[in-house]
Amino acid sequence: MQISTKCSIAVHCLIFIHEAKGIAKVTSTLLAQSTGCNPVVIRNIMSALKKAGLITVARGTGGAELSLKPDEITLYKVYSAMKPEGITSLIGIHSCEGRQCPVAQNIRQVLQGPYQQIEDAVIQTMKGITLQSMIEEFHHRVAPSTPEDNTEQSNDDIGC
Repeated sequence: MQISTKCSIAVHCLIFIHEAKGIAKVTSTLLAQSTGCNPVVIRNIMSALKKAGLITVARGTGGAELSLKPDEITLYKVYSAMKPEGITSLIGIHSCEGRQCPVAQNIRQVLQGPYQQIEDAVIQTMKGITLQSMIEEFHHRVAPSTPEDNTEQSNDDIGC
């Protein structure tokens, strides 16, 4: 079971967009530098986030902004934007229909209930995690530990 890395890249982009507001115009090139991803991958992710209504991107010159407040963007919304077929693709059932074995003939039905419970739990958990909570965790991790460490943030800090 694995959640695509596109989801983590999308969260990275969303946090970057939030943090850059009023500091820098967020473009795919800037996000590619921050994430270490190819700009084409970033543009595809940004397109999916835009289609899902999570961001807006200015025509022509670029510049992405959040469309919703960070506490309205859940990890589930981000994941769904990246993987429209949803959580059901996380857990697969191997193909073994048509076999004479009674286990093979019934395994799909046996696993459907437990797998549905797992899917429901994952969805509920992801809906409970907001971009705001991840931004707060980010701030906690980058917060200066002592007053001497508290330096002014420059535009270069956003560019990583």
